[in-house]
Amino acid sequence: MSSRMAALSLYRRSLKLALDWSVHRDVWRGQALYIRSLFEQNRAVTDPRLQRALLKETEKLLEKWKHPDPYIPPTAPGGSKYERNLPVPNLDPPPPLKF
Repeated sequence: MSSRMAALSLYRRSLKLALDWSVHRDVWRGQALYIRSLFEQNRAVTDPRLQRALLKETEKLLEKWKHPDPYIPPTAPGGSKYERNLPVPNLDPPPPLKF
């Protein structure tokens, strides 16, 4: 995987992690802007060794800040309302036709 793809993956993961800690979008937006500024600071780094070191450090930070109970939307798989109140299948045969 190229370092650019790895950085994009880490960026997306960090945004999702921030959303786990703050469910309200107005609070999360400020955090997202801060995360973006951190990634932008290191955008011009071209040395492969330094890029790998930055990616490793970011991985460690994401693991450290991982939420113990991440937010799952209620209707998503694993959410509290996932497949709740499914319609009951109609297993009865149709009534006989009267002529």
